[in-house]
Amino acid sequence: MDWHSLSPAQALQALAVKEEQGLQEALARQRLSKEGPNRLAQRKKKRWLLRFLAQFKDFMVLALLAAAAVSAAAAALHGSGDFLDSIIIVAIVAVNAFVGVLQEGKAEKALEALRRLSAPTAQVLRGGRQKRIPAEEVVRGDILLLKAGDLVAADARLLEATQLSTQESALTGESMPCKKEAGLVLPQATALGDQKNMLLSSTVVLTGHGKAVVTATGMETQVGKIAGLLRREEAPQTPLQKRLERVGKQLGIGAMAVSAVVFLLGFLQRLPLLESFMLSVSLAVAAIPEGLPAMVTVVLSLGVQRMAKANAIVRRLPTVETLGCASVICSDKTGTLTQNKMTVTQLRGAGAALAPNEAAGQKLLRLAALCCNASIQGAGKRQALLGAPTETAIVEAAAGQRIDVMQDRQRFPRLHEQPFDSGRKRMAVICRFPETGKDAPLHGKWMIVKGAPDILLRRCESATLGGQTVALSEELRGKILAQNEAMAAQALRVLAVAIKEAGAAGAGDGALTFVGLLGMNDPPRKEAKAAVKLCKKAGITPIMITGDHVTTANAIARELGILEDGAAQSITGQQLDRLDDEALTRRLGGCRVFARVTPEHKMRIVKALRAMGHVVAMTGDGVNDAPALMAADIGCAMGCSGTEVAKGVSDMILTDDNFATIVHAVEQGRSIYNNIKKAVHFLISSNIGEIVAVFFASLLRMPAPLLPIQLLWVNVVTDSAPAIALGTEPAEPQLMEEPPKPVEQHFFNGALGFHMAVEGLLMGAVTLLAFVLGRRVFGGFDDIALGRTMAFSVLSFVEIAHASNMRSERSLLCVGPFSNPRMNFANLLCVGLQVAVVLFEPLCGVFGTVPLDAGQWMAVAGLSAIPTAVIEIEKRGASLKRRRKKAGRAVRSPVS
Repeated sequence: MDWHSLSPAQALQALAVKEEQGLQEALARQRLSKEGPNRLAQRKKKRWLLRFLAQFKDFMVLALLAAAAVSAAAAALHGSGDFLDSIIIVAIVAVNAFVGVLQEGKAEKALEALRRLSAPTAQVLRGGRQKRIPAEEVVRGDILLLKAGDLVAADARLLEATQLSTQESALTGESMPCKKEAGLVLPQATALGDQKNMLLSSTVVLTGHGKAVVTATGMETQVGKIAGLLRREEAPQTPLQKRLERVGKQLGIGAMAVSAVVFLLGFLQRLPLLESFMLSVSLAVAAIPEGLPAMVTVVLSLGVQRMAKANAIVRRLPTVETLGCASVICSDKTGTLTQNKMTVTQLRGAGAALAPNEAAGQKLLRLAALCCNASIQGAGKRQALLGAPTETAIVEAAAGQRIDVMQDRQRFPRLHEQPFDSGRKRMAVICRFPETGKDAPLHGKWMIVKGAPDILLRRCESATLGGQTVALSEELRGKILAQNEAMAAQALRVLAVAIKEAGAAGAGDGALTFVGLLGMNDPPRKEAKAAVKLCKKAGITPIMITGDHVTTANAIARELGILEDGAAQSITGQQLDRLDDEALTRRLGGCRVFARVTPEHKMRIVKALRAMGHVVAMTGDGVNDAPALMAADIGCAMGCSGTEVAKGVSDMILTDDNFATIVHAVEQGRSIYNNIKKAVHFLISSNIGEIVAVFFASLLRMPAPLLPIQLLWVNVVTDSAPAIALGTEPAEPQLMEEPPKPVEQHFFNGALGFHMAVEGLLMGAVTLLAFVLGRRVFGGFDDIALGRTMAFSVLSFVEIAHASNMRSERSLLCVGPFSNPRMNFANLLCVGLQVAVVLFEPLCGVFGTVPLDAGQWMAVAGLSAIPTAVIEIEKRGASLKRRRKKAGRAVRSPVS
């Protein structure tokens, strides 16, 4: 039911309650039993075991488990009892699953934060008597009694309101206090932020007092609907997860296909069934990069640490990379792009602008501050401003000009006050000023009035101009009104200040004298404009989504550079309701500002952008931002001003509430994406080399050149450390001048797949050659153990060297072989571990190796250097081609 479109009497009748009596206790208990407690429903939590098992859905993980099962079955059939390979594979998978479980639980935390927002108690009228009850026991039809400072327990229709205003910014996005009027009857289509006759659950009463009848409780309230959206909304897969899932599926299918071919070849060649089984397992293990999940986790974790030092706390690891793909940033206005604090930005007199440090500006600020009820408490860092935002802005502006507002109130005592009234649209006070004294703005007894400029100007007959009081001619009145319109066009809230001598009898009968205009707004953050500019330079589209008025939103958007005249447009929530999904998609391309929107609108916009193929980052701090934060690819909450709800569902928290921090996070994300791509390139090309060695050995009817445990050692130990070191490569200088990576872009686009195949063939060939040399040349006629040891060592060393090749498309000599200390350390560590596996006797038994003599080590070193030499030659050739192409463009450019 649209309660805002009913009169108070109609609302009471619909809820079967009398205003003077409230609900009877029996009826209240009956409704509580039927409708349930006034609290937010909890999402049913998954058991730990179910969350753990859910981690095994990945295709690559399933392929690894299948390989472990086959290996265990083969060991059982053989009767050797050697289950080490299977145990290692299962252990790797289990560790990755455990890490995944620890990343879950965002929505549960968000709902818990929403519950903490609910009012703990409420003052109600029951059976004609006032009583305070737990907020959970409030039911529809209860009469709420509210005063300044109360937290509203449920959604309610106002019955009475005396100077009542509430702070609804967390729900509606409106930065200004929402002034309430009980007598209004509004159209059904009125936006939530404009429903001045309604109170919303979990909002705060700022001023005044009132009476209201409860219309909705629990999940039926506006905050409850947001909680419902959070319960239904699932966090989307990140681009990194999609790419790795695709890679894993391809590798898993490829591993099974190659294993099946090898097993079939063994069957046709009439090899023993067990031998064919073991060869197939070797291929499956070789094809799947077991170190890939761990590498990605560690590289992302290192990125998280760097970002935490730069004021961005990442709650979900894949978010780091996803930021690098962001093509749209949807930002809330209040508290994100702006400071969420009203500030006086302009002073104007009857003739022109006033400087705040000049006499006329000082007088205007001093008189305006005297006509305010806001106060300053504390001193230094503990100083706080208390009161309505408009009045605190005036008091802060006066204090900023070294006007001691609190001392002025003692020196110039207030004799009488006419509080602000929405009908009169002004506030007036009468103060006594000393009869003499240079520092006093006035002398004697004066009335000071502040309020809407158009209302006050009608009551003015004179104006202060150049320190003198002059008659207010029509020409001068027109100039003042023109200044008011110019300030309003800048989305400033404008107040006028006027005075009149009160006389001995009190208010006096003389007309008002106009003193000046004060323009104030919620100003943009200092860093936001530069951040928006950087976003555009990086190919990212910034969009403002706010619950505030469209005029205010457009003014802030133009100031920040989000909205460019003639190049973009804005849409309101009501206009959005009239657009179907297809029409919204057409409008999205040119729209940069969405104003007067609800939480459902925000989520619809985010989903529409994602459906268009964009990777969407959503920033915000209020409760109303939470569903869109969760629906977005990356939800960014403000750490200082943000609600616990927004933080709970976010992927990243900005501890400095700085929009510019997002830009730095995007740069980090792009750098990490490039580094992960290098690492995946390294791991996949290395695994291709392993497949080539094992597969061609089977084609040539040779014994397996590598044991499954040797392949596991290479994939998990000697590959992982260099791959992680690749993840620490510094960002390229031109990174933020490139457009975002498309979500569907494959890791292996362009010639990358061809390069990986060639590199893998090269590494596989030298590994197989090492096996043949060890088995036939160094080991006599058929020393399989020596051949495997040499193949194992060559494969390890060639992959360690290959990791350094992957650091850049440029030659190692250009990049600097020692420019990444982590890579040097990883290489030395892996070389030492590999040498230990060959020379340390207890490890020789585990890995099936034998010690090598000096000649054999030299052969291993020579073979290991071949791929690096070939790749360096190829890099040099590619570099020469790029230089010639660049020189050709330089020669042709003058002609064009």
